[in-house]
Amino acid sequence: MPEVLKAPLVVEFPFTRSLGPVQSAFLTGLRARVVLGVRSGDGRVLVPPVEYDPVTAEEIRDLTEVAPTGTVTTWAWNHAPRRGQPLTTPFAWVLVRLDGADTALLHALDAPGPDAVHTGMRVRVRWAEQRTGAITDIACFEPYDGDPAGTAGHTGAFEDPVTGIVAPARLDYTYAPGRAQTAYLDALSGRRTVGERCPECRKVYVPPRGACPTCGVATSEQVEVGPRGTVTTFCVVNIKAKNLDIEVPYVYAHIALDGAGLALHGRIGGIPYDEVRMGLRVEPVWTEGARHPDHYRPTGEPDADYDTYKELL
Repeated sequence: MPEVLKAPLVVEFPFTRSLGPVQSAFLTGLRARVVLGVRSGDGRVLVPPVEYDPVTAEEIRDLTEVAPTGTVTTWAWNHAPRRGQPLTTPFAWVLVRLDGADTALLHALDAPGPDAVHTGMRVRVRWAEQRTGAITDIACFEPYDGDPAGTAGHTGAFEDPVTGIVAPARLDYTYAPGRAQTAYLDALSGRRTVGERCPECRKVYVPPRGACPTCGVATSEQVEVGPRGTVTTFCVVNIKAKNLDIEVPYVYAHIALDGAGLALHGRIGGIPYDEVRMGLRVEPVWTEGARHPDHYRPTGEPDADYDTYKELL
């Protein structure tokens, strides 16, 4: 049995969204060192503000300023901050009910240790030196033993309001493919594609999962499939991906390899993108030293009949 593989992986993308009037006012307010909430139909002040009443689902826009001071309602100590978190030294995650608000805001509390944090403690906002109209304009909370801070009664009307944000999303993790997929990857390094057959339904899964998702039984019988296959469905990619040296437009397709009971995905090359079609017969193209096919190209065979792959769509 080959050594079980593992590798560090990163999933990262920028999440871009536009803002409605309430969220726009909230984030623009943070840029101006003003914290705004919204008053719901039952009179409660919600911070962070929402655009629809959580009880009645009615649209709400009655913005009201709250104080930058408040009370910790609950907390948890973070002894090992991760990349991108508000502070680089250990800190507490806290829910803070700001003075004048009826709900709590989640953020970081800069404290020397967990013994210095307790429910009911008083805190205040520490503002970031550079503010752009994002939740990070609140650098963190800090302990505070003074009276509640006053407010100017801001109504939420600002010049040059923030209308959209870009929030980077990132997940770092270590992937271990397990026995079945390790064998699959090991076979690919020898330019072979191997699946596993379910002992009950006899379907060959590629890539193998180690168990049949339909029958719920373990799979262990290895079956070599392909290398040729049939395009079942496809899409034309028109947006160039970061760090991917492929010119657009190009085609990404689901390909049912001969002998497989499940289609896998791959890029189609060697043919104009607008000539790719369902039923197109393709074969893998390998590059030197690669552990998987670079892309699939037409074999020149007649297109497969729809009935031969319709169950794999």
